[in-house]
Amino acid sequence: VLWGWLYSYVVFFADSEAFLIKNAKFNLCLQTSLINRNLLLENCNPESDFQDWSWQGDSLVNHGTQSCLSVSGADGVQTSLCASTGYTSWDCSNSLLSPLGTSQSYLVANRKGVALSDVRGLKAQWQDAADRSVCEQKNAKAEHDRYFPAALTSPQEHEHAAGNATLPLGMDQEQLEELLWFFRREDPSTWNYSVLALSLATFILGLVLLTINIVRNRKRKILMSRNAGQTPLQAELDAKKALIPVQEYRPAEPQKQEPVPQDQRPGEVVVQWKDGTVTSLYTDSSEEAI
Repeated sequence: VLWGWLYSYVVFFADSEAFLIKNAKFNLCLQTSLINRNLLLENCNPESDFQDWSWQGDSLVNHGTQSCLSVSGADGVQTSLCASTGYTSWDCSNSLLSPLGTSQSYLVANRKGVALSDVRGLKAQWQDAADRSVCEQKNAKAEHDRYFPAALTSPQEHEHAAGNATLPLGMDQEQLEELLWFFRREDPSTWNYSVLALSLATFILGLVLLTINIVRNRKRKILMSRNAGQTPLQAELDAKKALIPVQEYRPAEPQKQEPVPQDQRPGEVVVQWKDGTVTSLYTDSSEEAI
């Protein structure tokens, strides 16, 4: 829960870090020049890094050139290195931007670009893309710089405590900004879609296994009921077979053949009578008698 809160905290402030600076009068955004250090007023384009600004303390840093909004001359405004000795610090109050340490003048938009003037009308009021004051962005960044390092230091010390909070493991401010940029650019859509697809596949697999289990249980019950109905009938048949006498098998004795009289001639037919007398069926007459 704590890390979820911490992640949402990081994303909220990281998203609010970069913003457009739009003039309330002309509805045009402040953009750095690609050729020189001059500032232009162009149609607002959230995708352009040269229109992205962020507060670093009291300085306004452009993400496209990594340079700071600074004062040039008496009333000129341009971009310069943030480490330069020029006036790169700005005070913000009621949507008005005024350089610190100089006379009371404000950043004002005109047809040529921007300059310093004592005018306090709509030309001197600056907003973000959501028509909120750029001062709100500065306050949000200040709150973030106060509370977020304390939240990273210890999970038990995430109370809103002001003071000089030190970063863990010797992490400096630049490394913290890189961490915030990572959380800002991270897109969780792929992970969310993967988890959704995995959950759907698991649900479908569970339904398939449940259906197979139900079908097998039904078949098992039907088979058991059939076996229970056939068991009494099979027992009755076995009992009847046990009562049937088994006839003893005796091979037939071979009939005794009477010995053929030795004086019987080939081709002669003899008859054995009941009294045991054996006579010839036909009596051949001698050739002499014929």
